[in-house]
Amino acid sequence: MKLVCFLFLTLVIHASGAQNWPQWRGPEGQGHAVAKDVPVEWSETKNIAWKTPVPGRGYSSPVIWGDQMWVTTAIENPASPEETERRLKANTGDQPVTVLASASLRAVCLDPASGKILHDIEVLNEKEPQWVHALNSYASPSPVIEEGRLYCHFGAFGTGCVDTASGKVLWTNRELHINHENGPGSTPVVWKDLLVFHCDGSDKQFIAALDKRTGKLAWRTDRSGEMRENGQMKKAYGTPLIIDMNGQPTAISTGADWVYGYDPAYGNELWKLSYGQLGFSMSVRPIAGDGMFFFSTCFGKPEVFAVKYAGVKTPEVVWHDSKNGPNMASPVLVGDMLFYVSDGGIVSCVDAKTGKEHYRERLRGKFSASPIHAEGRLYFPSREGVTFVIAAAKEFKLIAENQLEGKIMASPAAIDGAIFVRTELAMYRIGK
Repeated sequence: MKLVCFLFLTLVIHASGAQNWPQWRGPEGQGHAVAKDVPVEWSETKNIAWKTPVPGRGYSSPVIWGDQMWVTTAIENPASPEETERRLKANTGDQPVTVLASASLRAVCLDPASGKILHDIEVLNEKEPQWVHALNSYASPSPVIEEGRLYCHFGAFGTGCVDTASGKVLWTNRELHINHENGPGSTPVVWKDLLVFHCDGSDKQFIAALDKRTGKLAWRTDRSGEMRENGQMKKAYGTPLIIDMNGQPTAISTGADWVYGYDPAYGNELWKLSYGQLGFSMSVRPIAGDGMFFFSTCFGKPEVFAVKYAGVKTPEVVWHDSKNGPNMASPVLVGDMLFYVSDGGIVSCVDAKTGKEHYRERLRGKFSASPIHAEGRLYFPSREGVTFVIAAAKEFKLIAENQLEGKIMASPAAIDGAIFVRTELAMYRIGK
């Protein structure tokens, strides 16, 4: 009887979990879906359950809890030509940029079954917001959802919490300011009663946590690693990964020139590891497995690093790959295989333990969104609107190429029987 009850409980938990996608890159934040019967092939006229235009512009990835799916977006009010010229002259970041008079930063809720918009809520309103790069948006950080609460982060513009039942904004926090240069990009992480995120601007660099119940600042820790004098080389857009590391909860946190480990409870630095003056504008999220973690140095010279943490006081670099590292798309670890795609479309599969190459193959297009793994398949969305489906194997096998209208900047989400893809034009439920 105990065995039957245990099996029943396990099935219930699995079934429930398969219908929730609480954060960017899935339940564990590492790109793995537990969903079954995830679609493989689709187009604008094939296997589309619904397609719903989302108001405004935003590149955040969808999150799902039960009968709600949420994304963030921005309603943009362009600046006048004169104001645009004035502010662009003061811009020290990359070109081209978007310059606005104001931005309404919003949370949009859709019914996953029908695609109907249930809520469209202004969380924050920013006057004369910092510019954003053409490959970025004012709503690129993905929200995080849990039972009854949605947490929306818009970088230096602020953070807010929404009651998912009523749509009421419960709290906002707008006290953490940095110069992003190219717009917000770092996605927050929920850990116990804290909302943890990076703030790595050209002027200031730190990691912080808010009390998720009140929005008040819980802790803030400045980056301690020495960096280059050029502020452009100090900025980053990373997302922490919180794991148990040798019995200690640890936030693995990538910044320019350094990767750090922090105690997520209090923010104290546990260790830091220099990877050299190779990267900045970090947007690739670390992943971990089997006593190691992996990250890319992103822009500058994109290289992939494999770091051992099991059984050592300070993590140690085991290998690094200087070929075809990703600038923007996070990697996926499947068993002993590590997969990643460069901005220019070279997909690599290497041995996670040694870095030995299994293959490198070219996919068409450019890549910003992070791939996911489901049922032995990898889904790689491109900026040209094509999602490439390949086998999660040591030999390259292209299973499908699925074209939609509009570029894809957001990462997909998957539940049983469906995959959700957000393009710049609409949200799609793909499946029966």
